[in-house]
Amino acid sequence: MSAVAGRHLVLVGLPGAGKTSAGRLVADRLARPFLDFDEELERRAGCSVTELFARDGEAAFREREVDLSVELAGRPAMVIAPGGGWMANPLAAATLRPAARIIYLRVSPAAALDRMGPALAARPLLAGADPRQALEGLLRRREALYAMADFVLDTEALSVDEVADTLAVLTREFERADG
Repeated sequence: MSAVAGRHLVLVGLPGAGKTSAGRLVADRLARPFLDFDEELERRAGCSVTELFARDGEAAFREREVDLSVELAGRPAMVIAPGGGWMANPLAAATLRPAARIIYLRVSPAAALDRMGPALAARPLLAGADPRQALEGLLRRREALYAMADFVLDTEALSVDEVADTLAVLTREFERADG
């Protein structure tokens, strides 16, 4: 079975977990296309995620994520990095799960903040007085959902290259197990 004939690899976790950075690298390693949900939704809407949230609200943004999930479910295997809240939407996750392996990239809120650096300003759910407290709240609300992934990869002490290498190995092992 070729890599592209397998299932999607969907990377979930907190903002700053490395979904996009590691996702691009593992897509190269697996010779698969890569799709970042936020980037695709921005392209389609012609504005940033922050503007989408401000203009239409979070509920409308989550509906767009579901629509994109439905669209991707029938496509050939790719590496997908949905936004941090995607897994919290049962319909979005259920839509892609049969055609995907979902991997939770676990990271602490402190490490996620360090990784985001200046990009933190573009995260609408972290806007406010204390981004670390906001991330801790997101983790409390979402961790049980993230843990429902097919595999949990603790990325705290790993470089982005080590995460991508591990994801490539996991994907190949999943594909062998799938037959």
